[in-house]
Amino acid sequence: QVRLAESGGGLVQPGGSLRLSCTAASGFTLDNYAIGWFRQAPGRDREGFSCISSSDGSTYYQDSVKGRFTISRDNAKNTVYLQMNSLKPEDTAVYSCAAGHGSSCHPPPVFGFWGQGTQVTVSS
Repeated sequence: QVRLAESGGGLVQPGGSLRLSCTAASGFTLDNYAIGWFRQAPGRDREGFSCISSSDGSTYYQDSVKGRFTISRDNAKNTVYLQMNSLKPEDTAVYSCAAGHGSSCHPPPVFGFWGQGTQVTVSS
């Protein structure tokens, strides 16, 4: 059962930027959930690379995206954002967001509600 929807993906040149949005379906509120961003490149396992808690807004980034990506949330809009700068070809993947059963990213929660993903392609 899809409760989240991602948007903002597309084709961008290396060094460019994109902002992804993760929006909750009607009747589903993100306020009390930690939200994670995941990506899956062709032929590779899905990896979680960023998370934002609901309790205090603390954030987590995998080293591969640290300093380039920023996760944020706007509870009034029931949306979580992922600002991606300095994109590289190796960032090409399907990006998905998920809501975790818990308010904190540490330890990682069980992510039970997922979106269907949005394609990000970084290529010249």
